[in-house]
Amino acid sequence: MPRAVYVLALGIFAMVTSEFVVAGLMPQIASGLDVSISQVGYLITAFAVAMAVGGPVLTMLVMRLRPNTALMLLFALFLMGNVAAATASGYPMMLLARLVSGAAAQAFFGTAVSICAVLVAPEVRGRAMSVVLNGLMLGTLLGLPLATVVGEAYGWRAAFWGISALTVVAVLCTVAGVPALARIASGPLRQELGVFRRPTLWLRLSTSLLVIGATFSAFSFLNPILTEIGGFPTGAVPLLLVAYGAATVVGNTVVGRLADRHALPVLLCGLALNLVFLTGFALFAHVGVAAVVCMLGIGLVGVTMNPAMGVRVQRAGNVGPLVNTIHGSFITGGIIVSSAIGGLVIDGFGLRAPLWLGVGLAVLGIFTLVPDLARRAVPHRAVAPARAVGGN
Repeated sequence: MPRAVYVLALGIFAMVTSEFVVAGLMPQIASGLDVSISQVGYLITAFAVAMAVGGPVLTMLVMRLRPNTALMLLFALFLMGNVAAATASGYPMMLLARLVSGAAAQAFFGTAVSICAVLVAPEVRGRAMSVVLNGLMLGTLLGLPLATVVGEAYGWRAAFWGISALTVVAVLCTVAGVPALARIASGPLRQELGVFRRPTLWLRLSTSLLVIGATFSAFSFLNPILTEIGGFPTGAVPLLLVAYGAATVVGNTVVGRLADRHALPVLLCGLALNLVFLTGFALFAHVGVAAVVCMLGIGLVGVTMNPAMGVRVQRAGNVGPLVNTIHGSFITGGIIVSSAIGGLVIDGFGLRAPLWLGVGLAVLGIFTLVPDLARRAVPHRAVAPARAVGGN
């Protein structure tokens, strides 16, 4: 595995830490900016929306640049956003800072995954993708707790300064560790957009949205579910979240090893297992051991499907930054949809309702795999020409 793949993971680690840091420091930020907790919550939403919408727009603006130049520009924008957050004198500046950071982060993800794809042979792209995306898993496992500890000890602004310093380190490592590459995009923008006329690509993008939506229906509400239904003390929740993060690292590594040759079976098994764990969590959230087992199971087979999802989307589209960034937007869309609907159903049906929502999304995700499963059931000679466009 080229060294550059690990370097790209460091950049993603910094950006994921920034994405989640507001959630860990909501009371401190609310007090510092003299706003309500709900207004701080909108900063999380703004970051997600900027990723989903602004990320693809920004990618279209930089995709004609050489990949190394694009990475440096995106790093610069992300660093500006975090410095602006650290020095924000009021809520409007903080909101703008989060919008800039979110758009830059999503465009960086897409560009990094595309670079990863061209650095390695096609038969190991899934494995390489899992290494890059371990930056995401480690951001959840280590970045968020560390940023929260720094913010609680030295103030929330210190957390953003720390992320800014980490970004500078990632920039220096990228300059030293990522070789100069030619442009990844192979044609004009119209040609790059042309791949989105393929129904198979949209179906696979929707699978990714549903996989992540099902997972975040549980993850977004783990704290209240574990404390109010499971009966765990508040102090135990950070340790349980660390265990969840560790499960995602393990699952991501395993899926990365299998994704290149078995992307479709991996996704089918992952969704089926997630369906089982979500159902078990909904039924037995009040039983401590069962709740922890199901939570860890969701960690193993939830967001860890990213390498398999990425491989299938690239095969249906291409390995260019625009396809990968829009794929990231669909993933972010899954988080937004599940969190928003989950919050609504809690009001009417209680804290178990988001888990049942996740069950429903997992079922829908399995249905999106049916067309590809049907094609695999046809004798190889009949489907060989079609695989040139979008294999499984």
